[in-house]
Amino acid sequence: MAFDQINPAIPALTKTRDEKARGNFLRSFRRHIFEDLARVMREDYATQVASRSHAQGARDAEEIHRLMRQRSSFQFYSALRVASQDLLYQVVRPPIERMYRVSASTAKSTRSAKGRARHGRTARLHLEPGLPVPRSVSAVDIHLMPGSYTAAYADDDMAMGAVYDARLRISTFGVFGPDLDDIGQSVAQHLRALKPDFQPRRILDLGCTVGHNTLPWRQAFPRAELHGIDVAAPCLRYAYQRANTLRMPVNFWQMNAKHLQFPDHHFDVVFSSMFLHEVPKRDIPVVLREAYRVLRPGGVMLHMELPPASAIHPYDSFYLDWDGRYNNEPYYRSFRAMNPRAAVAAAGFKPHDFFEWVVPSQHAARFIDPLVEESPPESTDDRLGRLAQGVKWYVFGARK
Repeated sequence: MAFDQINPAIPALTKTRDEKARGNFLRSFRRHIFEDLARVMREDYATQVASRSHAQGARDAEEIHRLMRQRSSFQFYSALRVASQDLLYQVVRPPIERMYRVSASTAKSTRSAKGRARHGRTARLHLEPGLPVPRSVSAVDIHLMPGSYTAAYADDDMAMGAVYDARLRISTFGVFGPDLDDIGQSVAQHLRALKPDFQPRRILDLGCTVGHNTLPWRQAFPRAELHGIDVAAPCLRYAYQRANTLRMPVNFWQMNAKHLQFPDHHFDVVFSSMFLHEVPKRDIPVVLREAYRVLRPGGVMLHMELPPASAIHPYDSFYLDWDGRYNNEPYYRSFRAMNPRAAVAAAGFKPHDFFEWVVPSQHAARFIDPLVEESPPESTDDRLGRLAQGVKWYVFGARK
């Protein structure tokens, strides 16, 4: 699948030449912001802010933000980053609007009765029309995405799933691979390498969105029964359609991770990717306890996430916290302030079964898109994951 292609199974989502050109421009524009302007801002901090402070290197992220927001380097970076985010949705919108002309016939095929996807080639979709969607999702345009994940404009709508897919293709510079599944691929293969005798029977992906990082678990463990849950019906419809296109038997469920509708000890792996930082602080312990409940003894819980604030330099925390302040990520900072080890222990796992990994990217190991930075900024701690040297992912979890 090409980087600028959305979903080949929906002809209306094929981009025109002009649309590809706009996407290429925006990809380059955002690269300029995230690399060149971010570097200028960091140099400004080092030479003009930190060097004039008697508490050099000791400031926390909050104080760095207070000082940097007065600097033109930060103001320019922030203004262009917000503008690029707005342009992002303008660029991805036209082919998705065309999709509406065929959505009635395409999306209606996503309806299915409750069942179980076994080892055939058919995905299953299980929607719960009466499921209350948390206001932490429905009331916030996360990532400044109009309509967030849940907006529906027609029967059987899957537009927001297509928007999410299309925006990632532009905004991530190829780091996630052509199928946007590098996190799932990397974590699943890392687990397989560490535990070659581990043969999970059932795998659960929490907050799966459109299934980018769900499907790789099937590739790593082809005999496992695979399940993904999310509260957003439009994303699940798109995930279902995408999985069927790729001939992947997956069960997609509309379900809240706080109230998993599965029996105790049901799964061998409970996984999530970039999900917990979207959850209100008060709900994270509930999600972790539910993960513990449905995990069988000997099973593994894995969360690929943002690095904890305590593990990285205060400036890096300030930089990551930009999303929490300006990109409609209201739970970003509270999540990063959390102690993962303590949170996992509070959920019921034994303290000595906790682990943290920095997982190398499977995609970067064999191919780097020309738009990806060849020499990433130096990191002060290899546990940074997302900010570490090279492309790596920070993962924490525990064995039950």
